[in-house]
Amino acid sequence: MKLLGAFFRLIRWPNLFFITLTQSLFYYFILLPCFLEMDSSPYENILNPGLFWLLSLSSVLIAAAGYIINDYFDLNIDQVNKPLKIVVGKVIKRRWTILWHWLLSGLGVIIGFYISWKLRNPIIFISHLVCVTLLWFYSTTFKRRLLIGNIIVSLLTAWVILVLYACEFRFHRFVDPVYHTLLARVYKFAILYSSFAFVLSLIREVIKDLEDMEGDAHDGCKTMPIVWGMSASKIFVGTWLVVLIAALFVLQFYVLQFRWWWSIVYGMLFIIGPLVRLFLGLRRATTSNDFHQLSTLVKMIMLTGIFSMTFFKLYTSWIA
Repeated sequence: MKLLGAFFRLIRWPNLFFITLTQSLFYYFILLPCFLEMDSSPYENILNPGLFWLLSLSSVLIAAAGYIINDYFDLNIDQVNKPLKIVVGKVIKRRWTILWHWLLSGLGVIIGFYISWKLRNPIIFISHLVCVTLLWFYSTTFKRRLLIGNIIVSLLTAWVILVLYACEFRFHRFVDPVYHTLLARVYKFAILYSSFAFVLSLIREVIKDLEDMEGDAHDGCKTMPIVWGMSASKIFVGTWLVVLIAALFVLQFYVLQFRWWWSIVYGMLFIIGPLVRLFLGLRRATTSNDFHQLSTLVKMIMLTGIFSMTFFKLYTSWIA
């Protein structure tokens, strides 16, 4: 039982659930309504529920493998930052962790190949290979370099949503105005939420670097707080927070014309409000515990952000 619990901690099961939840909400509350809204359309969405769940499973497997390989190479850092939470080498032997990484990565890529074959779309298989490769080099190299690792993680977070759009994309249909209209609906929401995910993930990654400064410095990492200092890193995060809050305010004013009152109230209370709280907390944060609390707050904002997808199901008339 102890071994099973350690394994689930190693693969960060709450984060894997978050990936499944994000993709499920986008698929059932945005992608499907975008296609079903137009009854006269000759096109249906290509990604059926069976293939969608396989896609979500492959995403989870690759992400789990990424968390495993990250802990494998982060052992020296974790011995300083979180010695009581170490799994690799303590509960699960290092050779078993590397084996689990390749097994889960391999299964994820194989499922991606099957989805690509069924959809006649090579993007899925190629993207799965790219994700596995990026996660490997992130853990071995890019994580320890200035900003590159943060951007890679943020891009991979955004791809969790964009991959659903990629499944529906077909070059040979793109000239058809009806298909173009259908895909444009999915595209605008995919860009909206993937951009939100990218920026918020970038913010969280830098906050985590601020939290883990001591261990990262011990391992010779060149993260932003180590190279630029805490103050400059906080300014970087604060700037992105201002940009994100401003963009969300603009979006709120835009949907006023459609009288989405409940979504506006939800956005103000559960997304913009916590972002303002995050900004104010960032100014006061100085200790590792302070930054840990801010990182947790970012995860909660991500959760409330993706739950806003439910409103697009309720107000399907605006999707057109």
